[in-house]
Amino acid sequence: MKKNLIVLLFSTGMITFGISQSKVMTPEQLIELNRVSAVGLTNDGSQVVYKTSSFDLKTNTRSSRTFSVSVHGGDPQSLDDGGKLVRDKNLSPDGKWKLMAKEVKLQNVSGLDHYDDVPNSNVYIYNQLNYRHWDTWEDGSYSHVMLQSATDTLDSGIDLMEGEPFDCPQKPFGGDEDYIWSPDSKSVLYVTKKLAGTEYAVSTNSDIYEYNLETKQTKNLTANNRGYDTHPAFSSKGTLAWLQMERDGYESDKNDIIVRLPNGDVNLTKDWDGMVNGFIWSGDGSKIYYNAPVGGTVQAFQIDVPVGSGTKSKPKQISEGQFDVNGIIGQSGEHLIVYRRDMNHATEIYNLNIETGAMQQLSKANNEVYEDIKMSKIEKRMVKTTDGKDMVTWVIYPPDFDPTKKYPTLLYCQGGPQGALSQFYSFRWNFQLMAANGYIIVAPNRRGMPGHGVEWNEQISKDYGGQNMDDYLSAIDAIAKEPYVDTDRLGCVGASYGGYSVFYLASRHEGRFQSFISHDGIFNWRSMYGTTEELFFVNWDLGGAYWDKENAAAQKTYAEFNPINFVDKWDTPILIIQGGKDFRVPIGQGLEAFQAAQLQGIQSRLLFFPEENHWVLSAQNSLVWQREFFKWLQETVKDVKK
Repeated sequence: MKKNLIVLLFSTGMITFGISQSKVMTPEQLIELNRVSAVGLTNDGSQVVYKTSSFDLKTNTRSSRTFSVSVHGGDPQSLDDGGKLVRDKNLSPDGKWKLMAKEVKLQNVSGLDHYDDVPNSNVYIYNQLNYRHWDTWEDGSYSHVMLQSATDTLDSGIDLMEGEPFDCPQKPFGGDEDYIWSPDSKSVLYVTKKLAGTEYAVSTNSDIYEYNLETKQTKNLTANNRGYDTHPAFSSKGTLAWLQMERDGYESDKNDIIVRLPNGDVNLTKDWDGMVNGFIWSGDGSKIYYNAPVGGTVQAFQIDVPVGSGTKSKPKQISEGQFDVNGIIGQSGEHLIVYRRDMNHATEIYNLNIETGAMQQLSKANNEVYEDIKMSKIEKRMVKTTDGKDMVTWVIYPPDFDPTKKYPTLLYCQGGPQGALSQFYSFRWNFQLMAANGYIIVAPNRRGMPGHGVEWNEQISKDYGGQNMDDYLSAIDAIAKEPYVDTDRLGCVGASYGGYSVFYLASRHEGRFQSFISHDGIFNWRSMYGTTEELFFVNWDLGGAYWDKENAAAQKTYAEFNPINFVDKWDTPILIIQGGKDFRVPIGQGLEAFQAAQLQGIQSRLLFFPEENHWVLSAQNSLVWQREFFKWLQETVKDVKK
């Protein structure tokens, strides 16, 4: 409940009484919010077990607690056992074996690996690509799936990938979803990309492998597919399903659900014009529930599993509303237990009625905070693009928005580039916090985002500086016509591809913006191609290498869509943020941009985080990020004199 406290106001010796007002979100509150993650459903399906973790800004540390709550709602109960009411997925169904991942040293990389008389040396020696990934230099160790006895604590385990220089879980983001048991406990399925060196760096061809415990033989179950094969899962009837992208090298290809039936594999979502995020089987094995972007949100769907390969099924949308169903935890009878979030609320766990779509909040980790702050109005607008299409554009208004006043306004440029701009809740690019600081935020679902059909999603590849840049400007121009938008106080902000968008728009915005902020943005496509680690990304989206003079698509990117080629047209203040351990968009990108701005006499600032990667993960670093973000906007947008 909101706390209306009587306060004493002392002014010139007189005592007056008033009612305190609700607060707005602060950076400190945002960073210290509880982050909710599910452990799973209890064996009887009656409870959901989940963890909450939070940062302590004073100590810069993170702590967590475990709770359970009825799937029908009620007060959460604290669990001292850490959630052992839930079955361990890594324990074999017959209870005899358990799975774990372990780093195994396979290759000599360091100076000491090669020369035992240099113990104090600090050097890596590489003969091929994939020498670093995300934020880590390769050291010759690989993560392998290990099979151990469930009862013998001294069992050293069996390496299911013995001697193989490949990773499972996959790097950099894979977890124990990358390996599962078969229902009969006779085999283990695991996901990996069995490629090395340059082949690894230019390919997305991961596969699902089956290791037979009796024969100790491994079989590739998805050898016929050249793109991603991930997230294998068995139904209660023993039917295998997984997620699949068809084209090698295209990390944002259409993601479909494949089911292996006795007479062949069936692509359940082949004819559905969308992209699947994740899925679970129904309890009886007759359906699959999945979530996917749609119309600027993420919603839950269901689809029947056909009996034979010749029949087809159509998806049915279960949930609908101005929120994201950003994950499905499990099924309990007629309910799905899901994650839900929106631009005013961080992720919590909800009960979703499969038949009616009704939702009930189960976890309430941040209710007290939200009850004591003012919320933003979130509006879904449709904007006409330059090619006559309708584009979903989210507009977020400050708390207590007054349409008779004029507000500074920010154009938000989404990263990815093919990441959904849905009802997400970021702990850095947080629209609620931006609005609480007095800004209107314009967030367009420009070309290159899922949720608006495959064609819309794919258009951006090899057209980075084309239609989607026009989409950005269409959005800000449309909303700027409103009388409450102060066109003399406009800013443009974004990270990753959004940071690239900022660098690119800085040379062609035609005076629209008074300030720019770019975080880990691409500034120079040539040096980006020469230093980024997942080369399949730049090969697909740019068209290839800069030295390939015969490749028209690539040459257009390096000439027409390269921000460094147009930096002489920069004339607007810009804040540049860069992580020192960002190997996806490496350090040179931000430093080159800052140096170019400084040498041209453009008001600019560099915010450099030596130990952060493509994100900002330290609590205190995050607080500095937020303070510098709003400080820059205050100096260059909010306090601009007309």
